[in-house]
Amino acid sequence: MATRRKFIAGCSLALSSVLVSGRAFGIADPVLKKEGKGNKNSKHESLKLGVAGYSFLHFDVKESLAMMRRMEVHYLCIKDFHLPYDSTDEEINNFHKTLAESNVKGYAVGPIYTESKKEIEDAFEYAKRVGVDLIIGIPKPEDLPYVVEKCKEYDIRYAIHNHGPEDKVYPNATVIHDYIKNLDRRIGICFDMGHHTRDQQDPIKDVVRYKDRIFDMHFKNVTEASGKGTTCELSRGVIDIPAYMKALNKIKYEGVCSLEFEKDMKDPLAGISESVGYFKGVADCQNVEVL
Repeated sequence: MATRRKFIAGCSLALSSVLVSGRAFGIADPVLKKEGKGNKNSKHESLKLGVAGYSFLHFDVKESLAMMRRMEVHYLCIKDFHLPYDSTDEEINNFHKTLAESNVKGYAVGPIYTESKKEIEDAFEYAKRVGVDLIIGIPKPEDLPYVVEKCKEYDIRYAIHNHGPEDKVYPNATVIHDYIKNLDRRIGICFDMGHHTRDQQDPIKDVVRYKDRIFDMHFKNVTEASGKGTTCELSRGVIDIPAYMKALNKIKYEGVCSLEFEKDMKDPLAGISESVGYFKGVADCQNVEVL
């Protein structure tokens, strides 16, 4: 198993290159030589890399897209501060057009907190109008039967987000899975691997354990596996990112790895760029294409 230190030794990630082009370049050592035969133009697996809209809390759509272009990241989970719930159809169309001009796809909406059936209805109607088939949400447990009803009515998937030890309802993916395991397959998990780790859970084992119900993930590293842990760049935390990404390839994960960076939200570009470069470097060493 490749450790973070071994990866850094094998793959030199130049932040200056990341900031210019979003690409990371790796030199494989014996520990991390590329798997399989052929060159990097013959990738045998792929992962989608995106950004969770919350990472751009202090930036408008154009500023956010400018950063995504520099990093060559093409998927965005849409937050309401970029596309308000009461947006007109024309505003929604213009929003998607703006994203497309930067080669970015808005693939989901949320996270959306709901406290009532009316708010659940509004969330599904919003997702339908935006044109996505996935909602990242935080409903009350007693409202889950109604969420299932709406999943069936709209044929839209719903992924519940875990928020770590401070969240007494959904602290980790195991708790969410226990709530939903016997419910309709359109309701699943937005696996926040960082918060899961902060709740002293094993993200590598659990991403495999709950693979059939993980629709989306907030991709991050954390400084320690406790409530005191905070978000950090992918290469700097306690989660073994190469092992985690190998697990994603093993389970053939088809959702988006959506980077959520909360370390310095008023100046996030350098931190997100470092994480993008590290992600792409690990993928390259594992002979995985990043979409």
